[in-house]
Amino acid sequence: MSQVLVEIEMPSALTQFKLPPGVNERLQSLLDRQDRAEARTEEERQEAQGLVDLAEFLSLLSMRAQRVWREQERVE
Repeated sequence: MSQVLVEIEMPSALTQFKLPPGVNERLQSLLDRQDRAEARTEEERQEAQGLVDLAEFLSLLSMRAQRVWREQERVE
């Protein structure tokens, strides 16, 4: 399998990426219902999983951006 390396400029605002408040509230509501073993539709389960995946992706992106900025600060 071949690999492709793409270099992009990392905007500093990227370190603050997170779910918007309304989306985070919806995710928390779905997860709270799950924790209470309340019935959820298949659509709600898929929505919750998608939001968890998105939150994890944004968290990973933020951590990587922070690392890049720390490394840049050391070089400068």
